[in-house]
Amino acid sequence: MHDDRSIVESRLHRVLTERIRPAVHGRRVPLTVERWDAPGEPVPVAEGLAAAYGPARAGDRWGPAWGTSWFRVRGRVPEEWAGRTVEAVLDLGFDRGMPGFQCEGLVYRPDGEAVKGLHPYNDWVRVGDPARGGEEVLLYVEAAANPVLAGQTPTRQGDRLTAGEEPLYRIARMDLAVFETDVWELVQDLEVLGGLMLELPEGDARRWELLRAAERALDAVDLADVAGSAAGAREPLAEVLASPAHASAHRISAVGHAHIDSAWLWPLRETVRKVARTCSNVVHLMEGHPEFVFAMSQAQQLAWIKEHRPGVYARVREKVAAGQFVPVGGMWVESDTNMVGGEAMARQFLYGKKFFLDEFGIDTKEVWLPDSFGYTAAMPQLVKLSGSDWFLTQKISWSRSNAFPHHTFWWEGIDGTRVFTHFPPVDTYNSDLGGEQLAHAARNYREKGRASRSLVPFGWGDGGGGPTREMLARARRLGGLEGSPRVAVERPSEFFEAAHAEYPDAPVWVGELYLELHRGTYTSQAGTKQGNRRSESLLREAELWAATAAVRAPGYRYPYEDLERIWKTVLLHQFHDILPGSSIAWVHREARATYAAVRTELEALVAAAQRTLTGGGEGTVVFNAAPHARRGIPAGGAAPEPGRSGDPVTLAPREEAAGGGFVLANGLLRVEVDGRGLVVSAYDLAAGREAVAPGLAANLLQLHPDFPTMWDAWDVDAYYRNTVTDLDGPAAPTVAEEAADRAVLRVARTFGASSVVQLLSLRSGSKVLEIDTEVDWHESETLLKAAFPLDVKADRSAAETQFGHVHRATHTNTSWDAAKFEICAHRWIRVAEPGWGAALVNDSTYGHDVTRAVRPDGGQTTTVRLSLLRAPRYPDPETDQGRHRLRFGLAPGASVGDAVREGHWFNLPERTAPGPAPVEPLVTVDNDQVVVEAVKLAEDRGGAVVVRLYEAHGGRAAATLRAGFPVASATGTDLLERPLAGAPEYPVSADGEVALSLRPFQIVTLRLERAGAPGAG
Repeated sequence: MHDDRSIVESRLHRVLTERIRPAVHGRRVPLTVERWDAPGEPVPVAEGLAAAYGPARAGDRWGPAWGTSWFRVRGRVPEEWAGRTVEAVLDLGFDRGMPGFQCEGLVYRPDGEAVKGLHPYNDWVRVGDPARGGEEVLLYVEAAANPVLAGQTPTRQGDRLTAGEEPLYRIARMDLAVFETDVWELVQDLEVLGGLMLELPEGDARRWELLRAAERALDAVDLADVAGSAAGAREPLAEVLASPAHASAHRISAVGHAHIDSAWLWPLRETVRKVARTCSNVVHLMEGHPEFVFAMSQAQQLAWIKEHRPGVYARVREKVAAGQFVPVGGMWVESDTNMVGGEAMARQFLYGKKFFLDEFGIDTKEVWLPDSFGYTAAMPQLVKLSGSDWFLTQKISWSRSNAFPHHTFWWEGIDGTRVFTHFPPVDTYNSDLGGEQLAHAARNYREKGRASRSLVPFGWGDGGGGPTREMLARARRLGGLEGSPRVAVERPSEFFEAAHAEYPDAPVWVGELYLELHRGTYTSQAGTKQGNRRSESLLREAELWAATAAVRAPGYRYPYEDLERIWKTVLLHQFHDILPGSSIAWVHREARATYAAVRTELEALVAAAQRTLTGGGEGTVVFNAAPHARRGIPAGGAAPEPGRSGDPVTLAPREEAAGGGFVLANGLLRVEVDGRGLVVSAYDLAAGREAVAPGLAANLLQLHPDFPTMWDAWDVDAYYRNTVTDLDGPAAPTVAEEAADRAVLRVARTFGASSVVQLLSLRSGSKVLEIDTEVDWHESETLLKAAFPLDVKADRSAAETQFGHVHRATHTNTSWDAAKFEICAHRWIRVAEPGWGAALVNDSTYGHDVTRAVRPDGGQTTTVRLSLLRAPRYPDPETDQGRHRLRFGLAPGASVGDAVREGHWFNLPERTAPGPAPVEPLVTVDNDQVVVEAVKLAEDRGGAVVVRLYEAHGGRAAATLRAGFPVASATGTDLLERPLAGAPEYPVSADGEVALSLRPFQIVTLRLERAGAPGAG
């Protein structure tokens, strides 16, 4: 019996592959092919259509990497094909690998109308159904010679500047062919039957029933006349394919999808074309399949086709109105959620959902992030505040150490907000609806006995492409088939509503969804990460000072358009393969240039607003954009230079017996730097407490070999810690600056092919030792860390995340704890024992690790390390090569509040502007526990001031917000600045005060209507 089964299965595979599938397009005649190679970058469609084409033919090589070739194909349907279904088969040289990772094409009619995309599993264009016979065919193909870069091998093809001119592809086939409908239907029958058969248990009677039916069908196929025998071969399959599913069968909501990375192994400009190709495919498929539903996230991608392919966008709008094309996600892009700042996360929802509302009148309810590399514990509150109800992810199935225990659950964030969440058990967001995947979804589903539904996103993705007609054929056959889960093509909202109704008491997962993989993305491409952090900070400044100027200076025009455009640029670059550093060289080269341009433009906006506020003239005022007062300058305001704010800084040589070096002190801290340039003491004078563990040194730079088992730019594997090189050789510090308000030591060292210069400075009135590190980095497959061994017994660390912080274990009690050997922090990370702690702050570093060790004296050392630079070779072989300036600081004795404050100060430096008069803040809050995250004018341009703030310490907080302008009313809003249902009333006192009461980590957005304001801007 076993041999009999194996023979049938092998026979089925061979006959399908070698005879039946090739017979789908049977009779054929070649098309006449002409070609034009676009010089340089892609050209507008009209230019491609009007170009001077030359002769071409099958077998011709075409396409250097990233090149574009246009093909014009002509032909005439033979008269004898009248009444038959005829298609053009246009094979650009596909290798039958995954679509989206090789050459692609978009077919146009002569009038410029896009028809559909071309990829290895979608290489046809319908010409006639039925054909009249004799009709002329004229089509154009815009073909992209995108190189194959998915092999994880270092390559220079990831940038058009280094990719070379060698043609990559050969034209394989460009024909007119008869589409044999019965043959195609037979293929679908056999594929569904075969896929299901292989997944049923060995002794299952249904498996043998399907096997015998397949055997009878194969016996009925005339291998010399497949087309003539296909209808008859389908008859033995009809009965077994009609047998209904069991009532208890798992229910699958199949949602058409095409995950399109906004940049990854292709540049941004190519994604614009990928979106056009995919959307053309989707709307084309919808024309003949009214049951087909397709979900698309990322407002940015729809905005691209609106701008660049308006014809495609018009067809998308029609299908959105018909309910087939479903916007989901509610974000500008599918962003990273580990490193994106709090306000930027809010803007992802603001601009994403606003686009869907403005363009389609749809208020999306699903937050759709299948492929981001872990999910912040701040997300549930942001989801709810965006007006969304549900969250979907897939990537957690990639975790290597621990299987996530739920597929449908309530996810609880740091503030206590819960959101209904689904994690599809199919373990892919690119399903083909094949038997193996559907059977896996049913077997893998962890809610058995409590719930019965899961969602399957189906369609070619990552590089786009979307669903195919074959996938829809599988869905039809699997709607209620015995032995299979029951499949229904439907909208995500239909799934979530049914799943919630079925399982309202789903289990609760508290805290972040940490991905036990891709931990290197907190560090790769330091320039991109630094550009993001600085852009976020500058946008805060630009909005704050522009709003202040708009309220205080009636002639000033708030730069709505500029700020929105810049925000959208920054949000785009937070996509989960750009900010994490996992894209090709081209993407990061352009990102660095974009961030430089953003910085220039934002600094100009800041300077213009500040000049408006000061009026220029004699004197100098200092602006403080941070949410906490400093040196006598109010938060969100400006004042004349206040001078030194504490005891003078002293600098003295260490005793020679101690090995040389210097001592810096300012009445708050006493810091010793030895002859190696290492910090051997950081003494908190107020607490009488040493921060540096005895016998050890802080600010110790360390090198590790960094060669993960795969996914170079993505991963840091735990074994990297097995080998370490300490950069602790002699590096005699020298005095770089010595003044009453600041003292600076300079330490220089070399290693390998690289060098580093550090400036260690202590300011008057400060409890932070600042370390300004400039690295000329030329290592390969190496990780650079900065270690701070602290004399603290800490069982957990606290790391800043969006609108709060998260605690993580420093021990390895469980596999879940051990898996978090590399963690993400924003502006600060802190370890503490009751009564005292220490924090590290930074200006652009995200990757950290925290470990514990017992010393010979019985005490414990908690070592906090910053991950400064990596040097992976794939997908960008030059990752991080060159100069970097990274700033971080040690804050002994820091409370959580101190860490919050110092982190903001570190990232929002003071600015000066000419003028004699101070600038009063637009808004102030009287409790440092409540942090103002953003001050801006309202999106509706009515002149109202919008203030977003949050509780930052993790406790209850009462505070009073005071406006520096007449306020008519204060309204609590969601992230889209709409009145928030259930928000408390916010009465405004006569002097513009609003009383606030916040729960731990709560975000509050207030719309402050200006009394008597005619509208700003």
